Amino acid sequence: MSNDESDLIPTGTCWCGCGAKTARGSFFVRGHDKTSESAYIAVYHKGSVPQFLKDHGFGPGNSIVQKAVDEAGWTTCPRCDYVGAPASVRKHEKKCTATKGN
Repeated sequence: MSNDESDLIPTGTCWCGCGAKTARGSFFVRGHDKTSESAYIAVYHKGSVPQFLKDHGFGPGNSIVQKAVDEAGWTTCPRCDYVGAPASVRKHEKKCTATKGN
Protein backbone atom coordinates (compact mmCIF):
# COMPACT_ATOMS: atom_id res chain seq x y z
CA MET A 1 0.00 0.00 0.00
CA SER A 2 1.39 3.41 -1.00
CA ASN A 3 1.55 6.42 1.31
CA ASP A 4 2.16 8.69 -1.67
CA GLU A 5 -0.72 11.16 -1.87
CA SER A 6 -0.03 11.77 -5.56
CA ASP A 7 -1.94 8.57 -6.34
CA LEU A 8 -5.08 9.82 -4.56
CA ILE A 9 -7.62 10.98 -7.10
CA PRO A 10 -11.16 12.12 -6.28
CA THR A 11 -13.55 9.83 -8.13
CA GLY A 12 -16.81 11.76 -7.80
CA THR A 13 -18.05 9.20 -5.27
CA CYS A 14 -17.62 9.56 -1.49
CA TRP A 15 -14.59 7.63 -0.23
CA CYS A 16 -16.42 6.57 2.97
CA GLY A 17 -18.21 4.01 0.86
CA CYS A 18 -21.72 5.47 1.18
CA GLY A 19 -22.03 5.83 -2.60
CA ALA A 20 -23.00 9.52 -2.54
CA LYS A 21 -21.79 11.80 -5.29
CA THR A 22 -19.17 14.37 -4.22
CA ALA A 23 -18.43 17.89 -5.34
CA ARG A 24 -15.81 18.20 -8.04
CA GLY A 25 -12.34 17.65 -6.56
CA SER A 26 -13.69 16.31 -3.24
CA PHE A 27 -13.05 12.89 -1.75
CA PHE A 28 -15.98 13.07 0.69
CA VAL A 29 -19.47 14.42 1.10
CA ARG A 30 -19.46 17.05 3.85
CA GLY A 31 -18.72 15.42 7.22
CA HIS A 32 -18.01 11.97 5.85
CA ASP A 33 -14.25 12.40 6.30
CA LYS A 34 -14.77 12.59 10.06
CA THR A 35 -17.25 9.72 9.93
CA SER A 36 -14.61 7.66 8.12
CA GLU A 37 -11.96 8.54 10.70
CA SER A 38 -14.31 7.51 13.51
CA ALA A 39 -15.21 4.28 11.76
CA TYR A 40 -11.54 3.42 11.24
CA ILE A 41 -10.79 4.07 14.91
CA ALA A 42 -13.82 1.98 15.90
CA VAL A 43 -12.72 -0.97 13.77
CA TYR A 44 -8.96 -0.92 14.36
CA HIS A 45 -8.51 0.80 17.73
CA LYS A 46 -11.48 -0.24 19.90
CA GLY A 47 -13.22 3.08 19.25
CA SER A 48 -10.64 4.86 21.36
CA VAL A 49 -8.50 7.80 20.27
CA PRO A 50 -6.02 7.12 23.12
CA GLN A 51 -5.74 3.50 21.89
CA PHE A 52 -5.24 4.78 18.34
CA LEU A 53 -2.43 7.07 19.51
CA LYS A 54 -0.84 4.33 21.63
CA ASP A 55 -1.01 1.87 18.73
CA HIS A 56 0.99 4.35 16.66
CA GLY A 57 3.54 5.13 19.38
CA PHE A 58 2.12 8.40 20.69
CA GLY A 59 0.86 9.57 24.06
CA PRO A 60 2.40 11.18 27.15
CA GLY A 61 6.07 11.71 26.40
CA ASN A 62 5.68 11.44 22.61
CA SER A 63 3.39 14.17 21.28
CA ILE A 64 1.57 13.66 18.00
CA VAL A 65 0.97 17.43 17.96
CA GLN A 66 4.71 18.14 18.17
CA LYS A 67 5.33 15.64 15.37
CA ALA A 68 2.77 17.54 13.25
CA VAL A 69 4.66 20.79 13.97
CA ASP A 70 8.03 19.18 13.19
CA GLU A 71 7.02 17.19 10.12
CA ALA A 72 3.67 18.33 8.74
CA GLY A 73 3.90 22.12 8.72
CA TRP A 74 1.66 22.81 11.72
CA THR A 75 2.18 26.15 13.46
CA THR A 76 1.44 27.88 16.77
CA CYS A 77 -0.61 31.01 17.33
CA PRO A 78 1.83 33.81 18.17
CA ARG A 79 -0.52 35.10 20.90
CA CYS A 80 -1.36 31.83 22.70
CA ASP A 81 -0.56 28.13 22.75
CA TYR A 82 -3.09 27.09 20.06
CA VAL A 83 -1.48 24.68 17.58
CA GLY A 84 -2.86 23.51 14.24
CA ALA A 85 -2.60 23.47 10.50
CA PRO A 86 -1.71 26.92 9.10
CA ALA A 87 -5.24 27.61 7.83
CA SER A 88 -6.67 26.64 11.22
CA VAL A 89 -4.21 28.89 13.07
CA ARG A 90 -5.01 31.82 10.74
CA LYS A 91 -8.73 31.37 11.44
CA HIS A 92 -8.03 31.10 15.18
CA GLU A 93 -5.86 34.26 15.17
CA LYS A 94 -8.79 36.34 13.89
CA LYS A 95 -10.62 35.59 17.15
CA CYS A 96 -7.70 35.22 19.56
CA THR A 97 -7.41 37.95 22.19
CA ALA A 98 -4.86 36.18 24.41
CA THR A 99 -1.39 37.42 25.13
CA LYS A 100 1.35 34.87 25.82
CA GLY A 101 2.62 35.06 29.36
CA ASN A 102 -0.66 36.34 30.87
